[in-house]
Amino acid sequence: MKNLRWWVIALVALATVINYIDRQSLSVLWPFMGKEIYPNKTDAELKEVYGIISIVFLFSYAFGQAIFGKVFDWVGTRIGFVLSIGIWSVATVLHAFAQGILTFSVFRAILGVSEAGNWPGAAKANAEWFPTKERALAQGIFNSGAAIGGIISIPLIAYLALFFSWKAIFVIVGCTGLLWLIPWIIVVKSPPGSHPWITDEEREYILTGQRNEATNADGSAIAEYTPTTGQLLSHKQSWGVIIATAAIDPIWWLFIVWIPTYLVEVYAMDVKGLAIYGWVPYVGAMLGAWFGGLLAQNRLGAGWSVNKARKLVITLGCLIMLPALLMLSNPNSEVAAVLIMATILFGFQTAIGNVQTLPSDLFGGKSVGTLAGFAGMAAKLAAGLLIYAVPSLTADGSYTVVFVIGAALAIIAALSIWVLCPKIEPVEAKR
Repeated sequence: MKNLRWWVIALVALATVINYIDRQSLSVLWPFMGKEIYPNKTDAELKEVYGIISIVFLFSYAFGQAIFGKVFDWVGTRIGFVLSIGIWSVATVLHAFAQGILTFSVFRAILGVSEAGNWPGAAKANAEWFPTKERALAQGIFNSGAAIGGIISIPLIAYLALFFSWKAIFVIVGCTGLLWLIPWIIVVKSPPGSHPWITDEEREYILTGQRNEATNADGSAIAEYTPTTGQLLSHKQSWGVIIATAAIDPIWWLFIVWIPTYLVEVYAMDVKGLAIYGWVPYVGAMLGAWFGGLLAQNRLGAGWSVNKARKLVITLGCLIMLPALLMLSNPNSEVAAVLIMATILFGFQTAIGNVQTLPSDLFGGKSVGTLAGFAGMAAKLAAGLLIYAVPSLTADGSYTVVFVIGAALAIIAALSIWVLCPKIEPVEAKR
């Protein structure tokens, strides 16, 4: 089977599309289903309930990334994805049986822990199936799944809401993930080194290009360093990855959680309005994911070092987000608002794909999933704090303070890479 690695990353991207449809269902439906569940609550009270449920999801998601980072390192990519998407699909179906804040929180917690596996799993699949020079592009394809999921989910859920109850919608989208398991189990039988369907040429291409090799003074390659968890966290480069991810990721989650509520609250949109405008920001995200991956691959192909290419693309993405976040404080119209959001998410996806490849650039073997998991956990905890603060920060109807915080986070993300990762190359064991 030729180009097997691209089939693998395509399946991971498809899983990410499903991941976002599952999680976005509640955010699209809540402005309308919340009133059905709590008919006596005001709009402000419903916003607080949704905020609490979202925090439960994000905190569960945070710890799920650390848990599944280890799980993927223990059981491998194939079984790790079976566990992750199998559990989150069942959790999505269970939303149909939720009665209020307690049961919604329980099911969102299960969903959060299991959906979190998608990210360390993708980082590990990328490290296993792609040489260093193609990883940013592969990560961009995977990340575009998140954007495509955002593009599809809002109009899709809004359209389904015209014909089905909110309970039926959760059942429908949950079953989609279970169907994904069939091609995954068939195609991804083992890593590339032992896969029965891979061609000899592709196997050699992948395995010989997987090391961003560091060399000794005499030019000989330094043996791959696979640290323990304690050793991993003793390196400043690990903290550069963790802090950068924790700073940049809340910007994405700010829009993932609050775009529908923001548009309904500020521009009085109904379901049809969300279907018309709500998907636009994710087009920018999709284009940014492709752009960031292709730009990094282009520069590496031109002979740039991994260090120079990664830092260029990450910094460029942050610089795109910075002015756009400040402009969103006063967009004047819903069209301008969604276009500015699209610019922000373009910059975010340009940067994040290269941030997410850093664990495999810096470390090898079973350290990749662990570092990706720790970085993801820190990111979701930071995102949870920001999401929790949004209702109080926007109590007067203005989102200005929130967007200024987002601009500051973009600066922190870029600085953490430049300061704590002085040179992006395989880390050596401390003497």
